[in-house]
Amino acid sequence: MNLQKIINSIESLPIEEQDYLFEFLRKKKEESRGDNFWEGLQKFRKVIQSEGIIFIDDDFADLRYRSVVREI
Repeated sequence: MNLQKIINSIESLPIEEQDYLFEFLRKKKEESRGDNFWEGLQKFRKVIQSEGIIFIDDDFADLRYRSVVREI
């Protein structure tokens, strides 16, 4: 089935079923974002651990951009 046939099939559904389908797809997309974030975080943590990198508070002390045009 090609994309145009899928679109036509969706358009032929009653509005309630279209709404359900779109909500289902939105939730699936959100879930996959969470999975990707979690996987990325785990990968980052493994690299930090394997490299023996240690962060201390001083590493982040002056991280913020303190321009006079930006309210702090």
